[in-house]
Amino acid sequence: MVRALIFLLAQLAGTPIVSEAVETGEHRLVDLRTFECWDITRSTLLQRVCYDRAQLDLIVASNGAYRRYCGVTADMVERLLGAPSMGQFFNRNIRREAAGSRYDCT
Repeated sequence: MVRALIFLLAQLAGTPIVSEAVETGEHRLVDLRTFECWDITRSTLLQRVCYDRAQLDLIVASNGAYRRYCGVTADMVERLLGAPSMGQFFNRNIRREAAGSRYDCT
């Protein structure tokens, strides 16, 4: 058993760490290395939320597509993650149709 554990750890140590990247709606590839991501299971609209606190970038997976929102504060993300209905909160406060061009990325 100990030998198997040592072998497994050796295998993992030799495995390169590959950063995940996603393509957003703007057909731009975004490296998620600096993002903190949450898989969402309690929303029918949102499947995943990723946030880069330093850049104020939010990436949301909805209906199988990723969308990027810029200038989103950490407070807004915390409110999204803690909302009783994440989908309603997202639609009312962050989604482009509701927020206008407020969170557009340039």
